[in-house]
Amino acid sequence: MTADTTLANPVDIAYLITAICFIVGLSRLSSPKTARLGNRISALGMLIAVVAVLTQGIVNWLVVGAALVVGAAVGIVSAQRVKMTAMPQMVALFNGAGGGAAALVAAGELLKLYHTGQPVTYDVSFTSVLSAVIGALSFAGSIVAFLKLQEVMTGRPITYPGQQVVNALLLLAILVSWGFVVAGSPDALSYFFVALGCAFVLGILFVLPIGGADMPVVISLLNSFTGLAAAATGFVLGNSVLIIAGALVGASGTLLTVLMGRAMNRSITNVLFGAFGAIKTTGAAGGAVKQHNVRSVSADDVAAMLAYANEVIVVPGYGMAVAQAQHSIRELEAQLEKRGVEVKYAIHPVAGRMPGHMNVLLAEANVPYTSLYDMDDINPEFERADVALVVGANDVTNPAARTDKTSPIYGMPILDVDKAANVVVLKRSMNSGFAGIDNPLFDDPKTVMLFGDAKKSIDGVVAGVKALS
Repeated sequence: MTADTTLANPVDIAYLITAICFIVGLSRLSSPKTARLGNRISALGMLIAVVAVLTQGIVNWLVVGAALVVGAAVGIVSAQRVKMTAMPQMVALFNGAGGGAAALVAAGELLKLYHTGQPVTYDVSFTSVLSAVIGALSFAGSIVAFLKLQEVMTGRPITYPGQQVVNALLLLAILVSWGFVVAGSPDALSYFFVALGCAFVLGILFVLPIGGADMPVVISLLNSFTGLAAAATGFVLGNSVLIIAGALVGASGTLLTVLMGRAMNRSITNVLFGAFGAIKTTGAAGGAVKQHNVRSVSADDVAAMLAYANEVIVVPGYGMAVAQAQHSIRELEAQLEKRGVEVKYAIHPVAGRMPGHMNVLLAEANVPYTSLYDMDDINPEFERADVALVVGANDVTNPAARTDKTSPIYGMPILDVDKAANVVVLKRSMNSGFAGIDNPLFDDPKTVMLFGDAKKSIDGVVAGVKALS
């Protein structure tokens, strides 16, 4: 009996290494300390996969080379120029591109089989339509999400009479057309394009009724859709690494969607069909705009309050990201620590519109990871804190989530800033947050407001603390 000396296919080995890189890279993204390394490992895996594919016989090297150059240029420029505040919409845009690519590849493969007269088996026709439909839906939905977050169109839910009926009819048309394609109808290609077109329209109508406050959850869900589309395309092409990568994206996107829903104490069905934010919450007086009774203070007043505190908890929010105030906050932390003040950071799971947004910004300013606390860990600390410094956060600090059963955010876990001895809120104006509802925290007798750009306000507070030294 002789030993099998057959060497493994180099491409299969490359795909195996790629899969390992993706899995290891994804596991490293769970912590700010290792996230950058995780990105690099995943990027290496993608590079290996691309090189392996290029060895499989390219029809037109000029087209492939041009696509690689254009794609690399767009990726590099985007990574360098897009602000952190625009990261959610960039994720939506890139995710849409992935879904569209999966749909085009699946459609191209199916067209090739029909035009060359090759037999189209049930598994190929089934997965081709699956990939194209999910990819088109993800592409169209992601573009709408991008337009909402970029404020090219309104972020409010867009609803119309009978929208669920229309969506149901589109879904039915997709399923019927899908069935005709799989059954091998003489007009299979026509039915395929009907399914593709209906999926595209459904993707638009699917996202239009969803408010901007829920858009991060939708982006995560659409990301999982794109992963499923890519995995289905992998079955069409017989490409194992595409199946693995798509499955990883689909699973991680689904898990993130569930976690974000839990962080807001809202079910996925409520997010998708609740039209959250369609009607602005108003005061009780017949729809009149609520008049706030707030106390406005100066930067020097806040400086004195912080300088003589024992413990300060900073609550960063989207306003901090817009103003790029993280470096100023780090300087404020350094000045307070010189005076013996303990400074901690409270991070809400969905602060800044996307999970991990605040962690990345603060890590960029060299804030120690040990100073960052998740909501469940930091909430008991507020009762012992002398000052809670809220920098541009709104909805995640709204106590109406605990007490007002009529509030759209009732039941959503929040940061318990109102339990601190004193609360300082930094805002540009009294405008409502992303969810479009009033925040009774601003009317709390122990709350003071420091109005203006967050960075300029913090810089003024830093100068005030230094003057007290």
